[in-house]
Amino acid sequence: MPPKPTLIFVPGAWYPVDTWTKVTTLLEAKDYKCVCVTLPSSSTSDPSTTFLDDVTAVRAAILAETTQGTDVVVVVHSYGGLPGHSASKGLTRPKTLHPSLAVDKEEGYVIGFVMLASGFTMTGMSFLGGLGGKPPPSWEADTASGFAVILAEPRDMFFHDLPEEEGNYWVSRLEKQSLKALAEGGEHAYAGWMDAPVWYLQTREDRALPVLAQRMFVQMARNAGGDVTVREVESGHSPMLSRAGETVGVVEEAVADFLGR
Repeated sequence: MPPKPTLIFVPGAWYPVDTWTKVTTLLEAKDYKCVCVTLPSSSTSDPSTTFLDDVTAVRAAILAETTQGTDVVVVVHSYGGLPGHSASKGLTRPKTLHPSLAVDKEEGYVIGFVMLASGFTMTGMSFLGGLGGKPPPSWEADTASGFAVILAEPRDMFFHDLPEEEGNYWVSRLEKQSLKALAEGGEHAYAGWMDAPVWYLQTREDRALPVLAQRMFVQMARNAGGDVTVREVESGHSPMLSRAGETVGVVEEAVADFLGR
């Protein structure tokens, strides 16, 4: 059996990188190497950070593994799908190359994606472009400050299925999100999910990205030729926090599938 791939985790907009800690702790106990990417657009409080900055950060994490001959699975949450997919351009495993034929290869590949409550990147289209050019009612584009500002009650939107104290903690940890990264940079967007298989974890109780929208996204991706396997979880928008064990189970199931192709 091929060696385990490195798992690279990409957070969503506003989310701090340590929202992945519950999941990575469980996976590291199972001998997976986990790399969590800090996105510049939501970690620097700098409104000038761009979508390309985010893509570059994810791509650097991927290349640090693939240049050593290690395969990679990219695990993305929400907005993290956009830089996660885009960063994989040219780095996915050729579909004619079975992993059993490449055990001693010098180069690793992105062999698959695991998506949590996320959207499918369209080549050439920014995050906001994928929303029709306007933010949803839950947040606004504050051009004066240069940040995307949450209008909804964040605990209800992101963490309603967590215990009150824990939910409030994560609300306090939300970062400022560069508007530029969400509104611009479409020329750097790439539909990497067309080049590698996807496992998608749909969140049935999601108040930020309703599950009906997630199901529609999946069907659109399949209609476009994407290879998408679906699992569902009784969770809000942050299953890596509220359903960490189930999320880990889906990641492991996905990895086994990717390695067997």
